[in-house]
Amino acid sequence: MKTEKIENMCGGAGHVIIRHILGGKELNGKCGLYAEVVIEPGCSLGYHEHHGESETYYILSGTGSYDDNGVPRPVKAGDVTFTPSGKGHGLANTGDDDLVFMALIILD
Repeated sequence: MKTEKIENMCGGAGHVIIRHILGGKELNGKCGLYAEVVIEPGCSLGYHEHHGESETYYILSGTGSYDDNGVPRPVKAGDVTFTPSGKGHGLANTGDDDLVFMALIILD
């Protein structure tokens, strides 16, 4: 698995760690991303919009504040978020432990 650490992702604070589960060949042009993402305490993934794709998060552990197209809501393990094409989202770790989630981008 390819792992990357991205500083200030989408204008967020600190960094985000992305562990790609599948690569481009396995995604077969149908998905843009399938990965485990880690946001450490004090870090965030900045607000961004999706166009021509949707994104789903499945929260595995930790707690956070999810920006659902401008409306904040708390998230925790077991929660699922969905952002359709034309809408936006962001996610901040609000807890003391890593916020870990699966991210899936499906292309329209």
